[in-house]
Amino acid sequence: MASAISRSSCYLADCLFCKIIQGIIPSNKIIETEFSYSFLDIGPLSKGHALVIPKYHAEFLHQVPDEYLADMLPVAKKVALAIGVPHYNLLQNNGKIAHQVVPHTHFHIIPKPNAEEGLIMEWNAQKPSSDELKEEMSRIMDSL
Repeated sequence: MASAISRSSCYLADCLFCKIIQGIIPSNKIIETEFSYSFLDIGPLSKGHALVIPKYHAEFLHQVPDEYLADMLPVAKKVALAIGVPHYNLLQNNGKIAHQVVPHTHFHIIPKPNAEEGLIMEWNAQKPSSDELKEEMSRIMDSL
């Protein structure tokens, strides 16, 4: 049986996370499965801040094959429980303007031990009308 790393589709030469999966760049690995790899963030927002990445190189979530996605959330759940804090954020960004720094799909598990540590964000909610929401819902449903 081949090792988990040899099954990886993560071989983009200039990708930081592909290099971590291959062991070229060291990491503080938490857990590894056939499809996922989790390790501590080197620039944490709080103690225990971890990442879960697919062992498949894709910049955007919608490019990741379903079998990798199906593995990533259970891994994230295990890591979140192991971190041991009741409050945390699960964050996934797609694209530079959405604050994605490394162009390889990844989830952040960011413990929120108090108001000052962890993810701090501003939520600028829009106020669409009911008709606007229905129009947007129809547009999305037509694309499914």
